[in-house]
Amino acid sequence: MGFDLYPYSIDRRGISIVQETATSFLSGWTNFYVIIGSAAAALTGLTFIVITLVAGARALGGSDTVAAFSSPTVVHFCMALLIAVTLTAPWPMLWHLSLLLALIGLACIIYMIIVVRRTFRQTDYEPVLEDWLWHIIFPFLSYISFFISSLALPTYPVPVLFVIAAGTILLLFIGIHNSWDTVTYLIIERFRQDLQNQDQEEL
Repeated sequence: MGFDLYPYSIDRRGISIVQETATSFLSGWTNFYVIIGSAAAALTGLTFIVITLVAGARALGGSDTVAAFSSPTVVHFCMALLIAVTLTAPWPMLWHLSLLLALIGLACIIYMIIVVRRTFRQTDYEPVLEDWLWHIIFPFLSYISFFISSLALPTYPVPVLFVIAAGTILLLFIGIHNSWDTVTYLIIERFRQDLQNQDQEEL
């Protein structure tokens, strides 16, 4: 009797069925995550331009303010890209994907706790309700949805995949909103600085 080099040689037929099932659940999402991944990658590049503007704006204050309001935007785009890459990989079984998504969700939740601490620690800008929603609450909801849904993925793959997709889209909209919010804030603050400089020169 020869040895089967196939890694699941104990029950090859059963594993093949599991592999086919996992692939069938994920294959229908390929085009969706290709679009999401492409958008996330492009928006990440554009965000670096925003960060460059932030670096040149004295109105935004120190590194704590940048770390609290600008750096998380890049992280959100990168996480959307990571989720897109993860969901288009040829996973043999759903629990492999479930484990990785749970780790990603947990790591991002921990990161958001750090962001909250940075938000309270910085003193250059006082957040309003809209800032708490888009910079803290909505990202928390997205990452918590990744963590919780990943635990249910092997049991309820169809509805869970829609929850993960919704969380990924939410990350994209969060990043877009926060990038636009940063740019508009910079424009307004620079306009105020220019007016103050003109007033001082006139005096």
